[in-house]
Amino acid sequence: MSGSEAEDRDELDRSSVDAVLAGRTEAFEGVVHRWQGPMIELAYRFTRDRGLAEDLAQEAFVKVFRSLRQWRGDGRFSTWLFAVATNVCRSRLRKKNLPTVPLEALEEVAGWRREVGDLEARERAAFVRDAVRSLPSRYRDAVVLFYFHDMDLRRAAESLGLPEGTVKSHLHRGRGMLQARLAGLLGERENGETG
Repeated sequence: MSGSEAEDRDELDRSSVDAVLAGRTEAFEGVVHRWQGPMIELAYRFTRDRGLAEDLAQEAFVKVFRSLRQWRGDGRFSTWLFAVATNVCRSRLRKKNLPTVPLEALEEVAGWRREVGDLEARERAAFVRDAVRSLPSRYRDAVVLFYFHDMDLRRAAESLGLPEGTVKSHLHRGRGMLQARLAGLLGERENGETG
């Protein structure tokens, strides 16, 4: 999205919020229309379950609607929207207690032989997803927002409610953990297939 598109979207969001706060609640439909896809995508990155992602996005929109007066308006509405959605996802994951996969457990799949081409690309993507999901939540949340939702450091920090330096540290540690694990897994896998 270009800078002018982002500014246009931000202006539309501000207009919609002002209209809702003025009593025209139907204006919130514009917010939902603009952000439904990205919100579901965000929730899906956390859950890997499409149905649950849709539910979480809806839950986040309800929470945003009820809390609209709390948005200070000094930053982008989308940053606040994603912060609320991230908190909804994190809260649900804590309640649901989704199983996490230790990084060491990923080694079991490293030697599997697979078909080449598209299947191999999907498999590599699955390795990356599994590795990201296996990160401790503080690193995983930063990685998901920064890399999968293309948020810059400032917006990711605002969404997580953390200082930029902390998010930068979490990204550095998360990248290091992912790089070490994926290099080992993918390297072993490729060596096993050529050997």
